[in-house]
Amino acid sequence: MAIIVPTITTDNKAVYDENLAKFSQFSKRIQVDISDGTFAPTATVQLQDVSFPEGVEIDLHLMSARPSEHLASIIALKPSLCILHAEVDDNLVEVFNQLRGAGIKVGVALIKTTFPGKVVDLITAADHVMIFDGELGRQGGTVDMMQIEKVPLIRNVKANLEVGWDGGANLSNVRAIAHAGVDVINVGSAITQAADPGAMYQSLVTESDKKGVLI
Repeated sequence: MAIIVPTITTDNKAVYDENLAKFSQFSKRIQVDISDGTFAPTATVQLQDVSFPEGVEIDLHLMSARPSEHLASIIALKPSLCILHAEVDDNLVEVFNQLRGAGIKVGVALIKTTFPGKVVDLITAADHVMIFDGELGRQGGTVDMMQIEKVPLIRNVKANLEVGWDGGANLSNVRAIAHAGVDVINVGSAITQAADPGAMYQSLVTESDKKGVLI
């Protein structure tokens, strides 16, 4: 059964605070996207501007070309999971070791053009692999179901890790993504732009749990 995780991506601190408070009412796991503008083309709220509430499992998706420069801030925030991009020019295995030493699980995100076989060392070192099918630094977009083919390739490298999906998930495709063997489905605009985010979250959970053939 896949877990639906609401995602916050914004450059507005007030919107961040509002979404965090709202999403915490119906989900105990939330992804926070942070971009410093060095890897993604746009910047969001920054690590020093955010806080994480008690009782909520926070997945921090950091889009930075040099995540090692943010280590102190990440450790101070103490997310449950920190996801970094395989494509950056940094020693991610060393960053992973330091984060794990601070009690933080580590994840690696693969953009559309990154083949799992090229980053075996990072997958092996990680607790979580995110198949990133979105646009860096923004919500919305459409799903490329060809990216689903990465799921068995990732599991062939390391079977006992969590596989996540980020990009374009909504009511029309969440069941197909879940049935493909994805453990965590991050959902952005389908929830943030809904008239009732809580009701949409529940609909996504229900849809992802459905069995049978998609029609």
